[in-house]
Amino acid sequence: MEEGLIGPRIYSCCKCRNHIALHDDIVSKNFQARTGRAYLFTHAMNVVIGQKEDRQLMTGLHTVADVKCSDCGEVLGWKYERAYDESQKYKEGKFVFERFKIVKDNW
Repeated sequence: MEEGLIGPRIYSCCKCRNHIALHDDIVSKNFQARTGRAYLFTHAMNVVIGQKEDRQLMTGLHTVADVKCSDCGEVLGWKYERAYDESQKYKEGKFVFERFKIVKDNW
């Protein structure tokens, strides 16, 4: 585990600094959201998962759910619930956070 000065490196909500993911849980930094870059994480914490809906994304049709900060309600990204294309199945159960919606803490 990569450690900062006093613990693990963490990503937090840009609005309220609620911890939402660990740096060690990043799968990829090469994701794209409507607003710019995004990161794919295996796990998230202190978030609320919205209703599932089908969305046509750049990589095809997926069932996704918006992910909001549990403290302030800011929409931070989405969770992949289902991928219809076999090549996209690795995304299922993972979280995408838009880079401009998260900040680094403890770096």
